[in-house]
Amino acid sequence: MKRCIIIAGGDYAPIGPVGEGDFVLACDRGYAYALREGITPDLVLGDFDSFRGALPEDVPVLRYPVEKDDTDTMLAVRWAAEQGFEAVRLACCFGGRLDHLLSNVQTLEYAAALGMAAEAEDEDTLLRVLRPGLYRLPYRAGRSLSLLALTETVEGLTVRGAKYAAENVTLRRPTTLGQSNAFVSDVEISFQRGTLALVSCRLEG
Repeated sequence: MKRCIIIAGGDYAPIGPVGEGDFVLACDRGYAYALREGITPDLVLGDFDSFRGALPEDVPVLRYPVEKDDTDTMLAVRWAAEQGFEAVRLACCFGGRLDHLLSNVQTLEYAAALGMAAEAEDEDTLLRVLRPGLYRLPYRAGRSLSLLALTETVEGLTVRGAKYAAENVTLRRPTTLGQSNAFVSDVEISFQRGTLALVSCRLEG
């Protein structure tokens, strides 16, 4: 799967593994995070209102005005979609301002609506935005499992391998029914209609 790793400008977190075929796109302050980990991005993009260093001379740079309709991260996802990437993973997109975090969730919704596999991950949190289909998640010891409806309804939801199983149920928004489930084994999730957020967080203790 052709994947674009987008390093955003939220709180710093380890960027995680970069596969041999992955394309790395650093957004604004995300370029500083890439340098911090010794990663040379394939493209740097942004309005550079939060990065004060020198921009690279040996890496393509797409510069945008500060006053624009999209965030740097959304511009990066739009660019990735135009280039035909099938998957995006956001790094360094958690923490910081709440409005930025919610905007990043909506950015992943946008990517998923285009048919891209869309996720964000750091050491403590995995977020995936899912469209109808069948998904398998390996057992994650010491991690929570929450499923949240991003559309008015998520229909035909079946969950197996979790502490609280479900069989062909409708998850409605707004509700907290899917909050704080737990892994028993590998988890299988399927649904027929709607958009679903899957969130797995590290548990304390």
